[in-house]
Amino acid sequence: MPELPEVEVVRRGLQSHIAGRTIDQAELLHPRVARRHAAGQQDFTAAVGGRTITGARRRGKYLWLPMGTDALLAHLGMSGQLVVGEPSRPLSPHVRARFTFTDSGPDLRFIDQRTFGHLCFCPGGAELPGPIGHIAPDPVEPGFDLAAVTARLRVRRSGIKRALLDQSLVSGIGNIYADEALWRARLHWARPADGLGRSQVALVISSVQEIFAEALAVGGTSFDSLYVNVNGESGYFDRSLAVYGRAGQPCRRCGTPVRRDPFMNRSSFSCPTCQPRPRRGRW
Repeated sequence: MPELPEVEVVRRGLQSHIAGRTIDQAELLHPRVARRHAAGQQDFTAAVGGRTITGARRRGKYLWLPMGTDALLAHLGMSGQLVVGEPSRPLSPHVRARFTFTDSGPDLRFIDQRTFGHLCFCPGGAELPGPIGHIAPDPVEPGFDLAAVTARLRVRRSGIKRALLDQSLVSGIGNIYADEALWRARLHWARPADGLGRSQVALVISSVQEIFAEALAVGGTSFDSLYVNVNGESGYFDRSLAVYGRAGQPCRRCGTPVRRDPFMNRSSFSCPTCQPRPRRGRW
């Protein structure tokens, strides 16, 4: 699933290519794409048609396009893409929605092979769409409050990684960047969050912020063609990953083979030497 850097790369592309343009027509090509829009597909297309997109914003893994006081909210899910291109190009079988513009310029297509992503029109949602009001600020937002997050995290009775993945505590962090940040902080993913000191939490968060900045500089992490930016290009941060997806390969710091463990129907990757497993870890 795209995490904060990947979604931010898409947001920047939308800001550059879509902001200031007026939607001529919206086409929904799959019933699941607007499943979160309770009023149905016809209401969705009527609501966004003729509206001018004034920018592109993001919180965590969600992004939205303000339209006056309203907003078009998007979540990319596991395989969602928002791609800009010439309107005459062929429609791929995985295009779920298409937006054309009154200037007859490049269109915008929502492509989603696995159909876990979605779009939703949110009245009054320009500043923060209602459906994501529960999502916490992410570590690169100006309003991010490290002290508040530290206090909340240090009372969580779970492993530190599970706490980092809780989007109501801190948003934007997923499986990849949690593993990478914990490797940098030399903390095992099962270390109890309520046993960490303030300086350890600060180190984890600063590691997340550093990794996000580095990933953004190279377009995010792409393991396959399912994540691309609005121009259809892939990111290259996968070449810099220290532990994620590198089971059995040498740790980039000490040379110990990286370990893979099952975690919440996914995997966690860590270095057994740099990140010793706690005697009493928590999931």
